[in-house]
Amino acid sequence: MERWMSGFAAEINGPMVAVRAVHFAATAVIAGALMFRAVVVDSAMRGEDKARLIVCNQIRRLAWIALALSVVSAALWLLLQSSAMSGQTYLEAMASGALFTVLDNTQFGWVFEVRLALAIALAICLVLDRRPWPRWLALGAAQCLVAAIAWTGHAASTPFKLGYLHLTADALHLCAAAAWTGGLAALVLLLTDVNPARMSSSIRLDAVRRFSALGMVGVATLLVSGIINAWILVGSFRALFKTDYGWVLMAKLAIFAVMVAFAAVNRFWLMPRLGAQPDAAVVRNLRRNSMIEFALASAVFAAVGMLGTQHPAAHFIN
Repeated sequence: MERWMSGFAAEINGPMVAVRAVHFAATAVIAGALMFRAVVVDSAMRGEDKARLIVCNQIRRLAWIALALSVVSAALWLLLQSSAMSGQTYLEAMASGALFTVLDNTQFGWVFEVRLALAIALAICLVLDRRPWPRWLALGAAQCLVAAIAWTGHAASTPFKLGYLHLTADALHLCAAAAWTGGLAALVLLLTDVNPARMSSSIRLDAVRRFSALGMVGVATLLVSGIINAWILVGSFRALFKTDYGWVLMAKLAIFAVMVAFAAVNRFWLMPRLGAQPDAAVVRNLRRNSMIEFALASAVFAAVGMLGTQHPAAHFIN
C-alpha cells in the first residue's frame, strides 16, 4: 500500500491539479451564482426591491471575483499545458512560441479561444447588468463557459457515437455541479443578512425552498451523468479498486455523499424549522452547513482536477 501511494504521489502533477481545481471552482461559482439569481432571487424577492438589490449586488461582485479567478487560472492552465505538450519549461514555452502553437493547432487551444470569447462576452454583460437582456445573456454565457470544459477533458477523446454521449453527460455534469456549488456561495450571501428590516423570514424561507428544489434537480443530474461517465471511463468494479483513477473517483464520491448528507439536513431538518420558528439561530445553522457544503465541493473540484491528469481506469483493466 505504501509503495502504491508513493508511486501515485510521484505521478501527480501538483501545479496542474491545483490550477484545474481553481479554474473549475471559479467557473462553477460564476454559473451557479447567476443561476441562483435567476431562479431563486428574482422569484423569491419579487416586490421586495430593496432586499433584492442588496443580494443582486453581492452576487454581481461574487461573479466578478470568480470571473477574474477563472481567467487567470485559465491562462496558467494554458501555460502548463503548453509546457507539458512541448516538453519545455514554462519560460521556454512562453519564449519559443509554444503557447501560440497550442492555441492554433490543438483542440485544447481552440476550446481555450472559444471560452475566452465567452468570458469577454460575460464581462460585457456584467457591465450592462442593470438591464434585463444582458442578465440573461450573462447566464447563458456562464453556462456555456462551464459546459465547454467538457471539450478539454477525457470526454473529448472518446471516439464515435459514444463520444457524443460522453460529451453530453460531461457537460450536464459540469452544469449541474455549477448550479449546486455556485448556488451555495450565493445562498451564503443571502443568509448572511438576517436583519428582518431588510429581509423577512418568509423571503428567506421561499429562497431556501427554491434553492432546495434546484439542488435536488442538480443532484439527480449529477447522479445520472456521473454513472454514464463512470461507465465509460472506469468500465467495471474491478477497475474501480485496481487503479489510481478508481481510488480518486471513490474519494470524490465519498465527499459527494457527505455533501448530500448536509443538504439533506438542511432540507428535512433546518428548512422546516425556518418556517415554523424563524430565528437567527436557524439561519446561522443553515449558513454554516452551506459553507461546509461549499468547502466539501472545493475538495471535489480538487479530485476532479486530479482525475483529469490521470489515465482513465478503463484503459488499464479489460
